[in-house]
Amino acid sequence: MKNDELERLKRDKMKEYLKDTLQGEVISKPIEATDTTFANIVNSYPFVVIDCWAQWCAPCRMIAPIIEELAQQYAGKIVFGKLDVDKNTEIPMQYGIMSIPTLLVFKNGKTVDRIVGAMPRNILESKLKQNL
Repeated sequence: MKNDELERLKRDKMKEYLKDTLQGEVISKPIEATDTTFANIVNSYPFVVIDCWAQWCAPCRMIAPIIEELAQQYAGKIVFGKLDVDKNTEIPMQYGIMSIPTLLVFKNGKTVDRIVGAMPRNILESKLKQNL
């Protein structure tokens, strides 16, 4: 029970910090997510898409510019994050990620969708819009 309370306090403090530092700022490019920052990012914004990728992954590199464009287009509505699965192994294990790229879609801190594989921008965008 104490660990749950501590986690809640840490989450609340991080939300407070982000609100103070990002007040009025619109995030228009993907932010780096790590095993350590993942929960805070997901719980600090109403709609978050985390791109789980790796440098060696050709399909990941194919969708990277699409993610950049969508982050600009949907700034203020969707926060995009990028999680390098080679440098961060806890989150991919926790979410059972077996293929990359995998986009984890969160709404109010809860997983609402998982999009696996590279695809054209219009298809990816329509999948994201279904959850907005």
